[in-house]
Amino acid sequence: MSVLLKFAFLVDWISTRLGKLAAWAVLAAALISAGNAFIRYGFDVSSNGWLEIQWYLFAAVVMLGAPVVLQLNEHVRVDILYGKLKGHGKVYVDILGLALFLIPVMAMLAWFSWPLFIRMYETHEMSGNAGGLIRWPAMLLLPLGFGLMVLQGLSEIIKRVAYLMGVHQMDTHYEKPVQ
Repeated sequence: MSVLLKFAFLVDWISTRLGKLAAWAVLAAALISAGNAFIRYGFDVSSNGWLEIQWYLFAAVVMLGAPVVLQLNEHVRVDILYGKLKGHGKVYVDILGLALFLIPVMAMLAWFSWPLFIRMYETHEMSGNAGGLIRWPAMLLLPLGFGLMVLQGLSEIIKRVAYLMGVHQMDTHYEKPVQ
């Protein structure tokens, strides 16, 4: 279990660093958006490349930020029963949800998005808009992000199993979001 926990902590470290990169991407997207608006309305000039970089950055925010959201236990749940469970019940539900739903779906999405990225990279696919950007960097974020979610899901399973075995401490408190 010690080796698996080291792997889990390495994945957590990577997710945390990429989450910080995602946070900076939010700032960059906001600044670019404000700059675009200022230039478009102030000088009546526009650039499709600058508009497209905003959705590239948004893709980075979502795909690189999702693993750290899972790590921090802040992801969306269907908590009809989860919030009422006591003791180790939540941990067992987490393990089953991660193993039966998250990991298989994320692995499938990574698998299916990889050939799309490869095709865009090989063909140097460009945006159809005048002055638009190449598309493969944005498409790379799909298999990368889904793959990172698989790794983070494995990390979460390892930590929960270690918790059940009594070799790892974790906070199992879940606060239902205010609706």
